[in-house]
Amino acid sequence: MYKMRAFKPTPYKNIEHSDMGYRNLRACLLDLEATGQLIRIEQPVSGEIEAGAIQRRVYQAGGPALLFTNLQGSPFPALGNLFGTLKRTRYLFRDTLAAVELLVKLKLDPKALLSQPLNVLKAPSAALHLLPKTVKTGPVLLNRTRLSKLPQIKSWPDDGGSFITLPQVYSEDPSAPGWRHSNLGMYRVQISGNDYQPDHEVGLHYQIHRGIGVHHAEALRQGKPLPVNIFVGGPPSLTVAAVMPLPEGMPELSFAGLLGGHRVPMVQLPGQLPMPAEADFVICGTIDPRQQKPEGPFGDHLGYYSLAHDFPLVKVDAVYHRPDAIWPFTTVGRPPQEDTSFGDFIHELTGALIPDVLPGVRAVHAVDAAGVHPLLLAIGSERYTPYAERNEPQELLTQANAVLGQGQLSLAKYLLIVAEQDNPSLAIDDIPAFLQHLLERIDWRRDLHFQTRTTIDTLDYSGHGLNRGSKVVMAAAGKKKRTLADKIPEALKLPRGFKAPRVALPGIMLVAGPPCQEYQAGEDRDLLRFCKKYEVDDPINAFPLILVVDDSSFCAAALNNWLWVTFTRSNPAADIYGIGSALEAKHWGCSGSLVIDARIKPHHAPPLIDDPAIEKKVDQLGVRGGPLQGII
Repeated sequence: MYKMRAFKPTPYKNIEHSDMGYRNLRACLLDLEATGQLIRIEQPVSGEIEAGAIQRRVYQAGGPALLFTNLQGSPFPALGNLFGTLKRTRYLFRDTLAAVELLVKLKLDPKALLSQPLNVLKAPSAALHLLPKTVKTGPVLLNRTRLSKLPQIKSWPDDGGSFITLPQVYSEDPSAPGWRHSNLGMYRVQISGNDYQPDHEVGLHYQIHRGIGVHHAEALRQGKPLPVNIFVGGPPSLTVAAVMPLPEGMPELSFAGLLGGHRVPMVQLPGQLPMPAEADFVICGTIDPRQQKPEGPFGDHLGYYSLAHDFPLVKVDAVYHRPDAIWPFTTVGRPPQEDTSFGDFIHELTGALIPDVLPGVRAVHAVDAAGVHPLLLAIGSERYTPYAERNEPQELLTQANAVLGQGQLSLAKYLLIVAEQDNPSLAIDDIPAFLQHLLERIDWRRDLHFQTRTTIDTLDYSGHGLNRGSKVVMAAAGKKKRTLADKIPEALKLPRGFKAPRVALPGIMLVAGPPCQEYQAGEDRDLLRFCKKYEVDDPINAFPLILVVDDSSFCAAALNNWLWVTFTRSNPAADIYGIGSALEAKHWGCSGSLVIDARIKPHHAPPLIDDPAIEKKVDQLGVRGGPLQGII
């Protein structure tokens, strides 16, 4: 029951890939190996921290995909770092990118596209790929196993157990069953640890603003369990489809067919949801409507542990796998990590749609180094009064509201938006240039707009509770107002407890503050004392943005360091202060420098720290004769 065929190379000419994309994960893997983009690690490797540590190190080195053929405790090989570079991700879908680009250019209505694909798309074969096809059987149904036999991969020392880190969770609308009303999302799944009944229960963690939530809410309304199938592996197009922010009405299975270059074959057993015939594994179960259990902790992509909280419980009915099954996995942590490639690839596919989805907005950029959702940059337009001199944001504020009402962009915590007309050549991904442009023009008395009690990313612990925090829009338009300082004033005197001033960028100063021992949201004594020390004509105000951090030397060492610290460790309404601050008609602003408290607070989740002993073991794989020689 638990035996599987050994993974053996297949001659390159027999690889299941032509102009139709990969039919399954094995075909993809063999192609990568034949083209020198994958290496095998045949030494015994533990799924307990070690495999994840290896994958992270190879990712940081820009290395190949990794096939672990001897993962301890499981008969299945594991595949890591598949999407480890943007170049490799593009390579995986090289045959179909033109069809996807055509779809984006046509800016189609999903319902019209799915009802009459041949009439809407110019390429008939690509149009047909949007429609999954039903087959009677498939490789995935040939074997069954148990949860405990699956690769038990634990990424970080304090994780609550083993997790599926590249799952594709499939559900259907209980009130309108069928694939046309389905959702396929990447929601992490805990398969061991905590209080889960071994081999019978898994935890399903989905964040706010996810498609499965609509299905779950309808099932709860009806008082029924919600069936789910958890796919692992299969053609790489399914994995990418599970993370795509698709327009409402377009099922992820359709996008997977378009990106994969073939109709996705689906097999369905009586009384169950459909599953991809070419998947490597499928876990079938139902979400219990009466019970939740603690899921986590889990080392997450913000660079901290997301803590244990009650999340939906899935009762497992069966675990299927194909005979030559391969277990794909990734690990996340402080960005950039492998999931950065997903973000970059998605931006390449969908970035051109922004002006149509958000009229007047030229571009948006979710800053990966800051954890994605904590910091969003945008370039908009000022067209309200073209006959008058533009000296303050007007239309930008309308566009900012539209951005914060659009899909997962609504999870942005800091939204910084500027007007295209003030510098048409400004690049959205040139972060230093963008910040300089904004800081030269912004008026802190007028151009800060807060949402003080709202939802934020589930994984962000800077707020005042799970899913709860604040947002701020910083909007700048008009002529340059100031010249930004790039040197610390010689006469600068810091208040007691503050030290080590450093320049992050022109106009941005880092200051090491005293440790935050007792948190008082918006009323921190040390921050208030700092701001009250200075008048608005003090030279410190030549730095319009001051960041109070725990370690200014660490933050000053690299752009990504202070971006990560600042925007993952601050809650705008609670942690923004200012020199010369005032409240007028419920609008808060300041005449001098804006000050952000980006120190670690007592309620924050702990940051992720590598295990030194495991890192030494990884080092050994890179010595002469080791499988990672010349890579790490």
